[in-house]
Order: sequence, then C-alpha cells, then structure tokens
Amino acid sequence: MAETQDWVPLGIDTNVPSMARVYDYILGGAHNFAADRQVGSQIEKLVPGLPSVARLNRRFLGRAVNFLMDQGIRQFLDIGSGIPTVANVHEVAQERDPEARIVYVDKDPVAVAHSELMLSGNKNAGVVQADMRDPDAVLASPELQRLLRFDEPIGLLMLLMLHWVPDEDDPHKLVARYRDALPAGSFIVMTHVSEDQADQKVDQAVDVVNRSKSDQMTMRTHGQVNALFDGFELVEPGLVGCGEWRPSGPGDIADEAAMNMFLYAGVGRKD
Repeated sequence: MAETQDWVPLGIDTNVPSMARVYDYILGGAHNFAADRQVGSQIEKLVPGLPSVARLNRRFLGRAVNFLMDQGIRQFLDIGSGIPTVANVHEVAQERDPEARIVYVDKDPVAVAHSELMLSGNKNAGVVQADMRDPDAVLASPELQRLLRFDEPIGLLMLLMLHWVPDEDDPHKLVARYRDALPAGSFIVMTHVSEDQADQKVDQAVDVVNRSKSDQMTMRTHGQVNALFDGFELVEPGLVGCGEWRPSGPGDIADEAAMNMFLYAGVGRKD
C-alpha cells in the first residue's frame, strides 16, 4: 500500500524508489518511503561506509561554493539538488552575500515540493522541476530566466548526477550543452562515483540500484570523469577523491581511506 503522509505531492507512486529519496534516507532524512528505504538499506549493507560518502559529498559542496564565492561568483545553478538537507547552496552562499542568486533543478517532485517550501519568501532563490537531460527546458525555464544573468559568470553544480547519465545518452554532449550556455569565467563543480575504487561489494550495490526500477548508474574511471571537464580548466588539486579536494578540517575526510576515494570531485573554470 502506498504511503499517505501529508507532505507527499499528488500523483507520487511511493512504491517506486527515487534515488533523490534514497539519498535522503542515507543522509538520515525523513522524506523517503518504504521502497526508498529498502534500496538504501540493501546498498548500505553492501557498502557500510556509504553514509560517510554522502556526508563527504555535502562537505565538498560547502567548500566548493565557498571557493566559487572567493572567485566572485554570485549566482549558482544546482542541477540535481535533491531533497533539502543541511548546508544547501543558498544557505552557504547567502550567508556570505544575501544577494547571491540560486536556482535548484530536480526532476523528483518531492525534492521540488520541499525546495519550494524551504525557499518561500526567498526572492533570490528558486526551484525548477526538470530532467537534467533536457537542458533546453532547464535553461529556458522562467525561474532560471528570472534569477540568472548570462552576462555574468555562473557556478554550475552537478554533484552525484552524471553517473545517472548512461553512455548512450552522451554525458559529454550534455555537459557541453550547459558549458556552451555559460559565460566566460563560469565554473563547473562535479562529483561522480569512481569505478577505479569499486570492488565486488560496490558492484553488487550498483546492481541493487539498477534493479530498483529507478535511475540506472554508470560508474566511470578517473580518465572518463576527467573527460567530462572538457572545455573547462581544472583548478588545483584537479580531479581527486572527494575527501581530498581542499579539506579544511577533520570532518572533510573519512576515517576509511577508501571512502575518501569513492567519489571523484573536481572544479573547472571556463575561460
């Protein structure tokens, strides 16, 4: 039987897992359903360090946004923003500059509904419901057109997103479409699951995800992820393990070395 919490948007089939909600579960959030928790618990049993990886990704997000703020970026496009949790892009950016502008994009209606609630009254932030694989719809959306100015540099964030784009959907072409829309001086911020660090348990976890009727995961090597930055100049330290990208304190690095390398992370600048 489908769950019927009052926060569930109409039309949601709660029996079909969503990776946005599985991620919410792994982070310890409350906006997920039994189907999401089943997938999440299965992959956590196979990869017990997964909550640590999720936290590393969020910590990297904060460091990357602050780095972009240091470079003068005051507008952000966060594609695949997910269900709001702590240290969201607008919270990090607007703490430093209340006039910073942020557009969130997600295809999951639960993520969008909660983003709208969180952003109520925030004139400098908005959310768009769209699939990242339809860049024309994303870039032409009224909310994006209202908030972002394409004569100024933009920070484009694609965290934990491109491994959901299979090779047949041409992730290189997809990134290039967004890159070409960005003005010079813009940045891309990316995290991507690493195939180089995968073992049998990780492969089994990927199989669980890909059998779940949800999005399909494609793991990639360092070289393959690096190629997604074509047209951008990687800033130091380049494409590295998520925990190794400019850590600023103990919370940025996992105790288990393999977890620091589970995700590749990088920031690139468009000249």
